[in-house]
Amino acid sequence: MPTAYRRLRRCAALFLQPRERLTLDLGALLGGGNPLRVEPEWVALAPHLGREVALGPAAVLALGQIGESQWTDRAQIAVQVSEATLRELLDAGLLIEEGAEPAAEQALRAGWWHPLNALAHAGSRWSGTDSEAARREARFEAVSDLVAAQGAPPPHYHTRADAQTRCALPAPVRTVLDDLLARRATCRNFDPAAALPLATLSALLKRVFGAQGEETLAPGAVAVKKMSPSGGALHPLEAYLLVQRVEGLESGLYHYHVGAHALDRLRLLDAPAARALALVAVAGQDYFAAAPVLLVLSARFPRSHWKYRNHPKIYRAIVLEAGHLSQNLYLAATEHGLGAFITAAINEVELEQAFGLTPFAEGPLAVCGIGARAGERCTVEFDPQGAVWRQAAPATR
Repeated sequence: MPTAYRRLRRCAALFLQPRERLTLDLGALLGGGNPLRVEPEWVALAPHLGREVALGPAAVLALGQIGESQWTDRAQIAVQVSEATLRELLDAGLLIEEGAEPAAEQALRAGWWHPLNALAHAGSRWSGTDSEAARREARFEAVSDLVAAQGAPPPHYHTRADAQTRCALPAPVRTVLDDLLARRATCRNFDPAAALPLATLSALLKRVFGAQGEETLAPGAVAVKKMSPSGGALHPLEAYLLVQRVEGLESGLYHYHVGAHALDRLRLLDAPAARALALVAVAGQDYFAAAPVLLVLSARFPRSHWKYRNHPKIYRAIVLEAGHLSQNLYLAATEHGLGAFITAAINEVELEQAFGLTPFAEGPLAVCGIGARAGERCTVEFDPQGAVWRQAAPATR
């Protein structure tokens, strides 16, 4: 007896990629022929799934016959698509039953995503990745290892061969901003015992993420002035905090409320649990996990997509904003005599789970950290001018 289905439709975003699968033909090898057998296959790439799905020819053909915008009765689809193919597509998550839509599919459809942006976002999310272990496995312990394996990188200074002439520029007048920028360096040596003063954290959050003013543009539409640029002045990035060592603040997970300039506590964590999550968050980069505070830069995608609906450029603008915020955080931390970092090597899936974020409604793009530098440089930091580490002692790793 056929399975009873509700109405169906295809998932909101879907791409099909033809590939070749190579297998070894021992018979051909022993017979002196070409031992490689090439088998064509189709792979479905659906952002809401977060994984690839291999499909047979019948399933590929069926996907072209089922629409993604309107719900269609099962009986109508059954005229052209077999029961076995329908079950294959439903089990794979490429067909969706009305009333049983996964949360990520709902968020993607309601969030006005451009399909290519959704695929790029989904394809770059990590889960359970230990980037340091992968580096060690590849035996890339130093830049010399990379050069030996992959050759020299492209030149550090780019010279155009077709330049007509070179115009010398006057030397700039040095200001206090130059001194601050010179001391800005990615910190990989945090003091494991030092706690961050709450007043310092408050000042950094206000400067980097806080509201400096607001203006009502239309009923329900308020523009917020911040210290960094944002596409459409929409400022979709939120700061979620993993607090490990802050004076007067219990360790755990927090959300910075911009309007109230306050921290909303989401969950308490003891020190070992906070440290374990920090290590997972930064994909095994233990030198970053030691920071007293980790800040997750997480985008509320519908905030930007509301104006730039299905726009091919808006995802790029959102990602650029993470860079603006991180540079302001670097400078604000440097002014307070603190170290800072940003990394995109993060496990987005575990961070979404920890902070209760629905994929494609909110999503981590990067993790930053702040805190006091250690007294000794044990891990390499790039400081060629000696503006941070004036002593000549080399890093041990």
